[in-house]
This record gives sequence, structure tokens and C-alpha cells, in this order.
Amino acid sequence: MTNKVKVSVCGKEFTLQTSQPPSYVQNLARNLENRIMEITASSTSATQFTAAIVVALTMMDDMNAISQQLDQLRAQSKMYVDEAGKTRLERDAVVAENALLKERLNSLEKALTQNKAGNS
Repeated sequence: MTNKVKVSVCGKEFTLQTSQPPSYVQNLARNLENRIMEITASSTSATQFTAAIVVALTMMDDMNAISQQLDQLRAQSKMYVDEAGKTRLERDAVVAENALLKERLNSLEKALTQNKAGNS
């Protein structure tokens, strides 16, 4: 479902079409306006347009950094999954070997018991 949401940023009205709830989009617009106002208040030469560009570049930098972190987490998760699969295969091999050794032990015990019974 798409919503048409009206927001105001730095005195300009925008109508956005989004799948996000209106309150979420309005909160984003307020945060954007606050960041723009922080920059224009701290620099007498910064226009709202310049501040908007600085905010956009900062957000894109943040997004790229988060994307790189996500890629690293995905790679690390894949490594953990691969290691878990390898460990499972090793465990299965040990369990199978253990079962064979138990069978062999039982067979040897049976042969020993039969051997003792035959010698008596």
C-alpha cells in the first residue's frame, strides 16, 4: 500500500509517495530539516541548499560504511556456516568410526567368549 505524505523541509512542501507510514516519513523530514538547520546555524556562509548537499553526502557516507560493515558481517557469517558444516561432517565421520569400533569390539568380545567356552 502506498501513502501520499506531505512534508515540509526548510519551508518547502513536498508530497511523497511511499510505502512507509506517514509518521515515519514526517520524522525523517524533521530530522533532515534539523540537520540542515544545524549546519546553516553554525556557518554564516552555508545556504540551505549547501547544507542539504552536506547532509546528503554525510548520509551517503554513513550508508556506504554501513553497507561495508554488512558485507563484512555476511562474509563472517558465511565463514561460520562453512566452519559449522565442516565440523558437522567431521562429527558424523567420528560417530560412524565409533560405531564401527563398537561393532568390532563386540565381535572380538564374542569371539573371546566363544574361545573361552571352547577351551573349557
